[in-house]
Amino acid sequence: MAAKAETPRTMLPVHQAGQCSVAATGEIVGSKWTVLIVHDLSEGARRFTELEHACAGISPRTLAERLRWLEAEGMVVRRSYAESPPRVEYQLTDKGEALKPIIDEMRRFGHEWLGCEVHPA
Repeated sequence: MAAKAETPRTMLPVHQAGQCSVAATGEIVGSKWTVLIVHDLSEGARRFTELEHACAGISPRTLAERLRWLEAEGMVVRRSYAESPPRVEYQLTDKGEALKPIIDEMRRFGHEWLGCEVHPA
């Protein structure tokens, strides 16, 4: 008796961010610097200069653009304090906090499979 041929599993014909949840999430975590910014903010509110030093090599312009984009996407909130000199802090929203499990898995993968030892597993 001949084995019945299985229909191969197919992916969506078009992986567009508006239609595919994996593509939409990939746009966020795949954007250069974004996941590192979210990683740093996952430990608490940070000032612009703190983020700039944590992401060695990022230009101030790129950091400002990424923070504005994260704010527009509802993942980061910017808080200004009326002090002298003025103080501005960035913090993750609940939506931004929801990315933490992805970052935790990236940390675990890097530690286990890539030999990265900066963050303990």
